[in-house]
Amino acid sequence: MLENGLDGALLFHSRDIFYYTGTAQPGWLAVTPDSFVLAVSSGADFAARDTGWTAPQLIIQRDHVKLCQSLFPGEARRIGTELDLMTVPTYQQISAALGSGELVNISPQIMAQRSIKDEHEIAAIRRAIISIDAGHQAALEKIRPGMTELEGSAIIENGHRLAGHEGAYFMRNIDFTMGRGPFASGENLADISGVVFTISGIGLSPAVPAGASQRKMKTGDLIVCDIPTCVDGYHADQTRTYALGKAPEKALKLHEQIKSVADHLIKNIRADWSAGQAFAEAKMFAEKLDIAAEFLAFPNGKRAHFVGHGIGIEANEPPFLSRGSKAPLAAGMVLAIELHAYADDGTMVKLEDNILLTEDGAQLLTISPRELTIIPPPEK
Repeated sequence: MLENGLDGALLFHSRDIFYYTGTAQPGWLAVTPDSFVLAVSSGADFAARDTGWTAPQLIIQRDHVKLCQSLFPGEARRIGTELDLMTVPTYQQISAALGSGELVNISPQIMAQRSIKDEHEIAAIRRAIISIDAGHQAALEKIRPGMTELEGSAIIENGHRLAGHEGAYFMRNIDFTMGRGPFASGENLADISGVVFTISGIGLSPAVPAGASQRKMKTGDLIVCDIPTCVDGYHADQTRTYALGKAPEKALKLHEQIKSVADHLIKNIRADWSAGQAFAEAKMFAEKLDIAAEFLAFPNGKRAHFVGHGIGIEANEPPFLSRGSKAPLAAGMVLAIELHAYADDGTMVKLEDNILLTEDGAQLLTISPRELTIIPPPEK
């Protein structure tokens, strides 16, 4: 705070408050160089139980303007907050309360701090990974030809929930809506919604244009499932490609090539790289395998510009492993390595895994099998 020339910070985003306090009850977290106070608008008993705090660190205050005036008196104050998420009316109200003071965006600093996970955060992500694998196992056991995408997605979602998934996931985007997550099969794999820059599915209606649809899946279909989980506030983000009954040879080969790129990146990525170096390394290896045209391609001629991202309290967090990014990687980051490929004949495959960056390289956290999986599994 002092290094950034701030007199204090005033946070309101539920994920940031959860990160710093251990509760997600609605309110404001005010911090000065000498003290802090969590002012909740409701749910004070929950907040007390979650944090172990009592007054004066925990109070009930529904008026953020009065809170600001009482905690930051005087003139020419610089107060940090999450300007990337703050509404214009709230900005105007707090600016008026500060008088000649200034509101400063500190979201980049918050996200940089959040990007390094401690052992408790990593343990929570591992629990989310167990939950996401339960959805994979449910897919093998229960998805069959003739079901709709919605039924298939629900089977996986139910597996997640029974294994502890909290039923929600979080993105640091205003007005972001996507149902439970991307799920697509057959020809729907080629329809890419504007909601997310990845294989999305078409959804049930234009109101939520991503995720599973009412399309009936049939033998020979490819299915891509990219539904995240959240356990104890932390996410896992995994994508698996399935084939119903039988897998086209083209899909098997292309998926194996994408897996080889992922394996190469996971083996070679280092904590002293930049995010752009990770992208360049993956792209270089895809070219070496002669799949440059298919790598990260979409049917509309566009191409993804990233090969992964951070995960944690939100499903997509910095750093983003994007083309040319100078963002530094560091030990303690948990990353999703996210790769897909599209061939001109319509074949679409995707693989996404979670890794932990350490001083010695990367550790694979994902536990679900990483091959293109045929469902139902062939009898042994």
